[in-house]
Amino acid sequence: MRSIVRAAAGVCALLYALISALAIGLQLGLPSRYYVVQGNRFTPGEAFGVAASGLVDQIPLEVYSRAGNSYTMNLTLPGGIRVKEVAVQVVARNYVVPGGMPFGIKMFTDGVMVVGLSDLEEGGRMINPAKTAGIKTGDILIAIDGQPIYKNEDVTALINNKKGQPVSIALRRGDQTLYHILTPALTGDGYKAGIWVRDSSAGIGTLTYFNPTTGIFAGLGHAVCDVDTGDIMPLSSGQAVEVTITGVTPGQSGSPGELKGIFSGSGTLGELYLNSEAGVYGYSSGHARLSGAAIPMALPHETQPGPAEIYTTITGSEPQSYAIQIERVNTGEKSPTKNMVIRITDPRLLESTGGIVQGMSGSPIIQNGRLVGAVTHVFVNDPARGYGIFAENMERASRSTDITGAFAA
Repeated sequence: MRSIVRAAAGVCALLYALISALAIGLQLGLPSRYYVVQGNRFTPGEAFGVAASGLVDQIPLEVYSRAGNSYTMNLTLPGGIRVKEVAVQVVARNYVVPGGMPFGIKMFTDGVMVVGLSDLEEGGRMINPAKTAGIKTGDILIAIDGQPIYKNEDVTALINNKKGQPVSIALRRGDQTLYHILTPALTGDGYKAGIWVRDSSAGIGTLTYFNPTTGIFAGLGHAVCDVDTGDIMPLSSGQAVEVTITGVTPGQSGSPGELKGIFSGSGTLGELYLNSEAGVYGYSSGHARLSGAAIPMALPHETQPGPAEIYTTITGSEPQSYAIQIERVNTGEKSPTKNMVIRITDPRLLESTGGIVQGMSGSPIIQNGRLVGAVTHVFVNDPARGYGIFAENMERASRSTDITGAFAA
């Protein structure tokens, strides 16, 4: 009898240890802030039987569930084991027009980005003035001797005008503004700094949604990054233009495919104002391509593993619906752009593209009649699968910059 009791106690201790370990893992993995639509009760929507409780359970729903309110809840596992306390923000439901059509991105940088350093020959020796001055690849040059830099040619002109005299370089590196003294080298082509710079970028992506209330549209679901440095291109100005898809290079394991298209030149969808980790954003006063029926935008905890669909364009300019499966949902805060794993299941899309290809980034993901997110990345070794971002994360990023008056005539 005693051995049975000891065995049972051991099993209980093991179960408690496992549940405690699970609680610690969930504490690190689950977000500290949730959002709930006004008029609804908060439910975590997590696996492992996570439940929520708090003082608001004693208050009528209509009192605390108004947009703008916030409260705290305790997340627990079965048996009352505490996971963590979280903040819950009550928000109004957003309604947006889903996209899926391709669009062209023309953007100019805020300053010029250093994409490479090169040695120069001066007096029979090889030197690099920029490296000596402490300039690094990825730096954003914003001024030379106080003169603003807007394009590549500005750097050449301002350096040459100094005839070899030291110049003060103002640059941004991350969140810092730094100043360096650079002494140009005299070469056969004039005075040089020993740097390669870039002031613009262009490409094709997919529009995710248009918010008819704010006039803001969003696409890509990730940033436009420099092809050499991998850094986010700092946006000064830009345009979203119409695109026609003319062909597809199908994806294969180890070799991502891509959409091929041309800028149609038939019109500008709007002006770009933000290039962020969560996507590219612009403002439109109203364009026929952005019209359509609005659907609700889902909050992260409303997205569930299961069937869904994406809107994307693989020929011409009109999007089509294709079946997918949401395999995994991650509401943690560590990666704002890789919130779900999706798999293409539609045989038409698999046959045409092999799965997800470059240019499909931003394709809206619809589940249960709601916009839940957008395609962001393809798995290189499995092109039928990839990552998606929550639509709410994209919408939140769109509000990170004040555009009031930015597009006034």
